[in-house]
Amino acid sequence: MIQTKKMTLNPFAENTYLVWDESGECAVIDPGCSTPEEEKLLSTFIREHHLKPVLLLNTHCHIDHVFGNRFVAETYGLELTIPKGEEGVLASAPQLGQMFGVTCAPSPEAGQVLVEGDVVRFGNSELKVISTPGHSPASVCFYSEEDRLMISGDVLFLGSIGRTDLPGGSYEVLMASIRDKLLPLGDDLRILPGHGPATTIGAERAGNPFLQDLK
Repeated sequence: MIQTKKMTLNPFAENTYLVWDESGECAVIDPGCSTPEEEKLLSTFIREHHLKPVLLLNTHCHIDHVFGNRFVAETYGLELTIPKGEEGVLASAPQLGQMFGVTCAPSPEAGQVLVEGDVVRFGNSELKVISTPGHSPASVCFYSEEDRLMISGDVLFLGSIGRTDLPGGSYEVLMASIRDKLLPLGDDLRILPGHGPATTIGAERAGNPFLQDLK
């Protein structure tokens, strides 16, 4: 059974996720640690819970989700895995940081890329890759059918959706991703988003104002 830990980090209040199972192996998804204090918070949790990071994953490569890529890669000897098509977004993160007035050290380049239908594994568990572009050119969600949860990046939030005004974003494409990829997965699916609290597909189908025309 998958367990998760959310840490809300950096000036953008981004949700970093640790995901693990009974084996102790874990995936670090969207590490947002931007200061030594936040790096210590992440590494202390990993050590105190006797976890072994084996995957470093990005749902997409906007700056708030990649601040900690280099720290995690170097600390735990992991290669970075990102969605295919996000390479340019990753490379431009430091420049985007300048636009927002924050500093972001260059991330390591990706050692692997993911496409629709790929599966990433840790311990006895797996997450399926679902392509959900729109917020960024090639963002993905990580889906556990067995545990009925999804790490959704910045696609869908409690009462809202991801912004589409950054380079490579598209409102129409994002809405199609939500309609065609997320809503069919069932109302009980737990959504763990890149910002804000968790929600479910059912709650968003019923109450999210952006989804009312998608029912």
